[in-house]
This record gives sequence, C-alpha cells and structure tokens, in this order.
Amino acid sequence: MERKRFECSALPSGWKREEVTRKSGLSAGKSDVYYYSPSGKKFRSKPQLARYLGNSMDLSSFDFRTGKMLISKLNKNRQRLRFDSANQGKPDLNTSLPVRQTASIFKQPVTKVTNHPNNKVKMDPQKAVEQPRQLFWEKKLTGLNAFDIAEEIIKTMDLPKGLQGVGPGCTDETLLSAIASALHTSSNPITGQVSAAVEKNPGVWLNTSQPLCKAFMVTDEDIRKQEELVQQVRKRLEEALMADMLAHAEESGKESDIAQDKEEDV
Repeated sequence: MERKRFECSALPSGWKREEVTRKSGLSAGKSDVYYYSPSGKKFRSKPQLARYLGNSMDLSSFDFRTGKMLISKLNKNRQRLRFDSANQGKPDLNTSLPVRQTASIFKQPVTKVTNHPNNKVKMDPQKAVEQPRQLFWEKKLTGLNAFDIAEEIIKTMDLPKGLQGVGPGCTDETLLSAIASALHTSSNPITGQVSAAVEKNPGVWLNTSQPLCKAFMVTDEDIRKQEELVQQVRKRLEEALMADMLAHAEESGKESDIAQDKEEDV
C-alpha cells in the first residue's frame, strides 16, 4: 500500500488528509481516504467527521473524497440561506382556518352527464354525508393576538353576558374565535349548541357546524346597543380624519410661508 498525507485547506488548520492506494490484489489501484484531526484522531467517513466538528463548520458542500468544497453546492446553499433569510419574518397572509383536511371515507353520489334526454341522475340523500370535522379545532386559535403599529396587543372585544362557552377549557378568547370562525366559514344562522346534552358530554353531542357556546338569542336591545356602538366608532373616525386633514393643511400653509419668506429675502 502507498500512503500519502496532505494538509487539507478546506478544513481548519492542522487537519490532514490521507490517501491510501492499494498496489496488489483484486482491489489494486483503488484508494481509500481518511482524515486526521490535529490531535491525531482518525476519521473514515463524512458522517463521523460531521459529528466531530458539530456546528463549528458546515460540511454540506464538502467532498470527502477530494477534500475540497464543491462550488456548485456552496452556491446553492448560499442561495437557499438568502431565500430563507429574505422570507423570515414575513406575515402569513393565509386566511384559511386550521381545520383538518380529511379525505372523506364515505360513499358520495355520482352524477353522470350525457346528452341523452332520457337519462336521469340518481341521488341518494343518505349517502350525501358532509366531510367529518375535528372536534374543538377552534382551540388551535388560542394565543393568536393582533398587534397595532406600536407592537401593542389590541384589546379584544367584550362579549355579551348571554354568551357562555361549551367544552373543556373553553375561555372567552376561545369562544370569540369560535364565533368569528363560524361567521367566516358558514352562511347558516349562528344559534349555538341547542342540545342540552352537550353540556354533559360535549365530545358526543357537540354540533360541529355551530360555535362552542350555549344556545342564545339576539334581542332587539342587543341590536340597538350595537347600532349605537357603530355610530360612536364612525364619529370617532370622522373626528380623526378631520383632525388629520387640518394638520396637513396647517403644515402646508407653514411651508408656503417659509418659501415666500425666502423669495422675499432673495
């Protein structure tokens, strides 16, 4: 066997690369590559080398056979790192709710469309079952908060006293998310859980098409209070827009006076 040992410039200072070439036998002419640390520890594979160096060096572009960094892999890794850093911190604009997308295991009606006038489409309403939904999935929305421009948490709205949550560990925050999700995903009226049995065993009697709250009624008094609240918010918005417009007008007037004074001085 012929052994040759070289300094490996791709690795930290003191590391050596050894190439062992066989001179006889069926494997004559073939060579094996080994690496030696500055302390003399021998490494026979790239995984061993990566485990030893750990996070001190990135070996994803290192060619164990030649002892060099592959430029093509290095450029790809740099592009990937730039892409990851550029997309880091970007807001997720996906508005879909975190509902489990389960493929239906039930038989669905099949519609056969032809041009023959005597053909009829047979429908079995018992087989038209809705896709199953995960129970209490609204709890996944817990902990998500909205922030204003000053990075302060925006206070959530106060729910009416008549709204009471249903289910294990249901809080006002979970209840608000459940009602907002129901309004967002369904066009049916929101009535809450009308069955009294849901309070005893929500895992069995829960109606997944309704939010996690007891049955409630919206009275005329509730509608009147909401209308007053909307009017107050609109008035505050009008006052804020008017104050902003006056401030801009005043600022523009000052700038024009300064420009006129400069012209007179000239």
